[in-house]
Amino acid sequence: MRSSEKRYAALKRAEALRKYGINKPISHDYDRSAAADCSNGTFVGKQKDGVTIWRGIPYALQPLGELRWRAPQPPKDDRGVYEAYYNGKTPIQTELKSEQASYYPQGEDCLYLNVWSDTSVKKPKTVMVFFHGGSYGWGGTADPLYDGFQLVHTYRDVVFVTVGYRTGIMGFVDFSDVPGGEDYPDAPNLGILDQIESLRWVQKNISAFGGDADNVTIIGESAGGGSVSLLPVIPAVRGLFSRVIAQSGSVALTFSKDECMGFTKHLMTAAGASSMKDLLSLNEQELKSVNEKINDYNNFPQRDGKLIPINAYAPYDNGETADIDFLIGTNADELNYWIGELGGIVPYHFGMHIRIDNDLPNFSKEDQKRIRQFLREAKGSKIWRITELYNEIMFRLPAIRQAEAHSMNGGRVFMYYWTHPSSIAFRGACHAVELAYVFGNTDQTIYTGENVNKELSRLAMAAWVQFAKTGDPGTEELKWEPYSIEEHRPTMILSASPHIQQNVLEKQRRLLRPLLRYWLNASYAELSYNVPFIRKTVALGALTAAALVAGCALIKSSLDDKK
Repeated sequence: MRSSEKRYAALKRAEALRKYGINKPISHDYDRSAAADCSNGTFVGKQKDGVTIWRGIPYALQPLGELRWRAPQPPKDDRGVYEAYYNGKTPIQTELKSEQASYYPQGEDCLYLNVWSDTSVKKPKTVMVFFHGGSYGWGGTADPLYDGFQLVHTYRDVVFVTVGYRTGIMGFVDFSDVPGGEDYPDAPNLGILDQIESLRWVQKNISAFGGDADNVTIIGESAGGGSVSLLPVIPAVRGLFSRVIAQSGSVALTFSKDECMGFTKHLMTAAGASSMKDLLSLNEQELKSVNEKINDYNNFPQRDGKLIPINAYAPYDNGETADIDFLIGTNADELNYWIGELGGIVPYHFGMHIRIDNDLPNFSKEDQKRIRQFLREAKGSKIWRITELYNEIMFRLPAIRQAEAHSMNGGRVFMYYWTHPSSIAFRGACHAVELAYVFGNTDQTIYTGENVNKELSRLAMAAWVQFAKTGDPGTEELKWEPYSIEEHRPTMILSASPHIQQNVLEKQRRLLRPLLRYWLNASYAELSYNVPFIRKTVALGALTAAALVAGCALIKSSLDDKK
């Protein structure tokens, strides 16, 4: 790490520490108007401009000691009174500039949630529960981008909740090949199980905050978008929510069992461990050190056939999700996010492979032709054509596949396509650019840059809230049609001038859709030094997306690069 990066990290840690604290029991008088009586305690928050904010409420027993790498357990009933002033810890992860919560104190004890509500509004309020992104290896509720104050201050009839869950080495590891690992069968999908436990807690307790347990919408972006796409396919979750907003994430953000095993090997090597007994002997600080050693490696949720179907689209195809309303969409330039994510943060030789789930050594000849045709006909220089290919197969097409299956099998779904760009050079409408807009946190410019379109934020926030309330994001200003193949796939273009457009990028969709059968994904568990990469200071700037897309050894080996 360069000295400038060390200084930045130290500054961010110090900033986070000023906000950190440990919620303590209250044995004296307290403000009843800021208190919520829950099954596991009475929690006292803080008030700001009529909104009460509760931070760091435990929704499960903390996964410490014997509960490490175990499924979450519900919290015990408790009559005590507790502060809810401070965020719970961020799950163990490496520090990244793009993940502001990573600088907040970290720990295994990370199963906490935050709530924003105006309790003076007496009628039962719509509940919106947000699961953060971070490639299932990063992120946390302390990130100011996810703060719910602006949304609730604007919409007083909404309760907003953000949830912390286990990530990385604590949340998504398959120990089935490790001696003793048979006792930890849930370890590959603990983060998803944490999310389920949080929703059970919400059902049981949200009325204490003025929320309506019968009107819960789950929201997620990136890995969070993948999570809220997966939760409807899990039978145990039925009835815990009625609506889903999936931003730049789908059921495609998953791995097969074979894909998950590489991460386990990295973990065991870094820990110097040969069994679960060795791993369980590590203390928390040692776990953090192990995590630093394996740095950028991580897993996605596993399609294990137990919690998550081997074919995660199947429940959508079978109409099993039809009673749930969906709002789903992607951004025009998703991959440009990694220009900032990787450029100047990790070495310039960083690259990713794309994994294929069914052990095919290459694409079929027909699919090779499809890819060649796309790269030949797409706009821009070669690197941007490759980037657009991955925008399609990693984000856009899986979201469309999910939406059309839901629509065709009796579900109601609305689709958006975010095109309004960041003002940061070479980012465009990158992954995560919409977050500040939909939550009203336009002062958080890490992805948007300084020239935020506040009118678009107002319109987007209104649509998100309207969908949570009614299952339809349409407002007086945004007339929004349901997504339907029969009606030419109407999609809301979220730009400076939002409008409905039919058959968005139809030619690309028709050409590349067959590639979905390969379950293509970017895997942080596969790095290659043998990839083309353009440094941040050269030519068009930090084309780190090149490492993500052009670094695909699979496509490089399977395609005859005809210029």
